[in-house]
Amino acid sequence: MGTYRSREGQDLSSDTDSEYQSEEEEPIYDYVERQETPQATSSSKKTMDEIDSKLKSLKLKYPPNSQTTINPVKLYLHIGGNTPNAKWVLSDKLTSYKFIKNNGPDDSDSDHEESRGDGDSSWVLKVGSRVKARVSTEMQLKMFGDQRRVDFVNNGVWALKFFSDDEYRKFVSLFQDCLFENVHGLSATEENKLKIYSKDFIGWFKPEIADDSMWEDAVEEEDSKSGEQPVRVDQDLLEEFEEAANGDVQSLSLGALDNSFLVNDLGVQVFRNYSKGIHGKGICVKFDSNRSGGSSLERSTPKKAMLMKAETNMMLTSPFKEGKPHSTGIKQLDIDTGKIVTEWKFEKDGTDITMRDITNDTKGSQLDPSESTFLGLDDNRLCQWDMRDKRGIVQDIVKGGDSPVLNWTQGHQFSRGTNFQCFASAGDGSIVVGSRDGKIRLYSRTSMRQAKTAFPGLGSPITHVDVTYDGKWVLGTTDTYLILICTLFTDKDGKTKTGFSGRMGNKIPAPRLLKLTPLDSHMAGASNKFHGGHFSWVTENGKQERHLVATVGKFSVIWDFQRVKNSAHDCYRNQQGLKSCYCYKTVLKDESIVESRFMHDKYAVSDSPEAPLVVATPMKVSSISLSGKRSRG
Repeated sequence: MGTYRSREGQDLSSDTDSEYQSEEEEPIYDYVERQETPQATSSSKKTMDEIDSKLKSLKLKYPPNSQTTINPVKLYLHIGGNTPNAKWVLSDKLTSYKFIKNNGPDDSDSDHEESRGDGDSSWVLKVGSRVKARVSTEMQLKMFGDQRRVDFVNNGVWALKFFSDDEYRKFVSLFQDCLFENVHGLSATEENKLKIYSKDFIGWFKPEIADDSMWEDAVEEEDSKSGEQPVRVDQDLLEEFEEAANGDVQSLSLGALDNSFLVNDLGVQVFRNYSKGIHGKGICVKFDSNRSGGSSLERSTPKKAMLMKAETNMMLTSPFKEGKPHSTGIKQLDIDTGKIVTEWKFEKDGTDITMRDITNDTKGSQLDPSESTFLGLDDNRLCQWDMRDKRGIVQDIVKGGDSPVLNWTQGHQFSRGTNFQCFASAGDGSIVVGSRDGKIRLYSRTSMRQAKTAFPGLGSPITHVDVTYDGKWVLGTTDTYLILICTLFTDKDGKTKTGFSGRMGNKIPAPRLLKLTPLDSHMAGASNKFHGGHFSWVTENGKQERHLVATVGKFSVIWDFQRVKNSAHDCYRNQQGLKSCYCYKTVLKDESIVESRFMHDKYAVSDSPEAPLVVATPMKVSSISLSGKRSRG
């Protein structure tokens, strides 16, 4: 991941090439069928038999027979990282794999054929004596069906090369069954898959029969709008600005108007928006309050910032307990004066409550100067708050008094079990919510009591969600992959709608996964997880987001949205299971990245396919331009 592209995806079919030497640098001999000539005498036959016997004992002529080995594979190890000298080495010219049950404290193992779903045990992949890995998404398994090969991460990057198509397909099927059982705690039977996904989402666990027409129609529609043939964009990433941040950066708030903001432990740092990125104005608004004695909100650094009222005000939340995202209230900062003008409490029916996240009513409502409402989310609550007093009295800070209470205008407090984690709003106010169990729910702006559509979880908690302005696409972030969902469906009258407006029925398109290659995942580090997946930013009907970006460790990872949606894309060939895309660009920084976001679409210049990308680390902020020449193909 970075400057050099390794030989990670190169075909391993030619084992005698120098770059595929074994770890011990021993020569690799291909199997040669033994032949005898009819003219040979008994004496010469005896001599040949003796030579054959010696060669066989030295393992030079006859390698072990793959036909007599159960689950035979070749095992390769990738060395050299992402440098020009990177290569694959043959770790074991013939070994075998098996899936075994790790049965808990005694670590005793049982074979896949002997053990099915008992207790807290989990499936483990064992390859010879070199590899033993719990079957999980952390392995980042990548399939190369045309090469009969899979790559994965386990204290290094490994590849298994199979001797036949049947052996390859058998392995992939077993791996997916073991993964399902490890994730859901149920054997991978048809009945259990229906129990997890329901018949409406049959395409999610049987992608080969999924209806991809909505994905294909979306690509055709965008091509027709552009009036051009599909184009391929070879993009160069060019760093335009980089400057130091004042203090430890906690969050990034991009504005669509003149300014953008970094929130750190000293206050709010102001940046000017340009077509090449954001540039510091030398202004830092330090947190101030008219209150005497201070408050708990003042004593902790805000972790979340949200712009409102034509980007003249900023709402700030701070966790009331270290290590937890929940907040008991919110500060309203007037950016022009640098004053905290109000501190609000979250309260319902006279009882103090908490919120774990806040967001604007719609994708573009921060531009509305009269905006007075916003959305709130807690583990089991989804609601809208109003800063206007329901009695019609403007609430100002009362010196030395209690904080004013926000007005709960609508929403629902669920009894239990929703485990909400994150949410986002579309251009029309529709709401998408991600949960700890991996479910993604779609709510209309008029009803927060019941989701119009609830997508099943794939097993990994959703840590962040985003939605396109038109509500047609949802992006969920998990620790190890991003999930892209098409919300479009055709109702009984033949009209195309989104899952925010009604029940999608049983022809729901299968999602697509955005992943790192095993090598890039290994380079990012086992402790670094995906976070903050976003679409690029538009706030107008008829405009389409063009890129997706997420952060992992020191890297920002950028996908071309149109390419991901294209069902004929090269990544999707020879794959089994859900389609996974591995085509991306990366930006490497010298410290872990706090957040990566695209600026508003209005800052995209004519020779660039996208507005600049802003990357914030704890001590710096950078602006990256995407530029490149468009070509047919």
